[in-house]
Amino acid sequence: MTREKKGIMVLSVILLALFYFIVIGLNYVGILNRYAMSVLRLVLINIVLAVSLNITVGNLGQITLGHAGFMSIGAYTAALFTKAGIIPGLGGYIMGMLLGGIFASIIGILIGIPALRLKGDYLAIVTLAFGEIIRVLIEYFGFTGGAQGLSGIPVMQNFLVIYIITIISVAIMFSTMTSKHGRAILSIRDDEIAAESSGINITYFKTYAFALSAFFAGIAGSMYAHNIGVIGAKVFDYNRSFDILVMVVLGGMGSFTGAIFSAIVLTIIPEFLRQFAEYRMIFYSLALIIVMIFRPNGLLGRKEFTLTGLVYKLLKIDKHYEGSED
Repeated sequence: MTREKKGIMVLSVILLALFYFIVIGLNYVGILNRYAMSVLRLVLINIVLAVSLNITVGNLGQITLGHAGFMSIGAYTAALFTKAGIIPGLGGYIMGMLLGGIFASIIGILIGIPALRLKGDYLAIVTLAFGEIIRVLIEYFGFTGGAQGLSGIPVMQNFLVIYIITIISVAIMFSTMTSKHGRAILSIRDDEIAAESSGINITYFKTYAFALSAFFAGIAGSMYAHNIGVIGAKVFDYNRSFDILVMVVLGGMGSFTGAIFSAIVLTIIPEFLRQFAEYRMIFYSLALIIVMIFRPNGLLGRKEFTLTGLVYKLLKIDKHYEGSED
């Protein structure tokens, strides 16, 4: 690792720690009340959802509409595990979350192997149907609480825990997509025929991306279930999948930082508009239309906002020129 990368990494850790202490400080003095903190926790959960969907939609280039289905699998798996009380406290929460992610990824593999042979609208329809099947099955079985939902879930609303899990999740997904496996997935998105002729196993890498996306959707679902303590199948219907997809498209398909920014904006704006309950969805829809008219590729397109680029811009350094000099 170069000195520059080490410096950027240290700076990133410092900024993330600074943000946490600012939030805690504002909460301590009463500027951020209990409701504001609940919105911030929801922002973090939506960031994991948006970034995980960006793997299949943005990096793999496959439109899927069943992301809420994977989220529900993670939510119910983790909730049932922690309710059983096998491992109490934070350890049980972490274990339940991992089990939720693993189970969601297994289902993702089982669905992905046949479904990813399809493309475009056909894949979108199949994944949409999958999400609805999961919702119906949750309402059918008694151990999930049926149509009444599942209550009595141990609550975990510790902002630090959710914040750290979000950072680790995004870091793992970003590192994976910038690794050798990630470049193979990007090559499939750009030209599947050329990628296959270059020796890339199309089926393997498509399934790999699908499973990775499903795993972190399960992680987000687990955090969501323990954040509110009560879940129902209707929360994870196709509307939820569309909401997550909008976050990815608005941020820019293929951009992780774009997905993060849009998840923040599209979570906070509806909360600010609650006082205009009758017109809230109209304002929300108009905002999306305006953005897509002026930024059809999303807020960042496929670009990433990086601290390296920001530092060079602030210092007005041409990094290409600088790197060519001795």
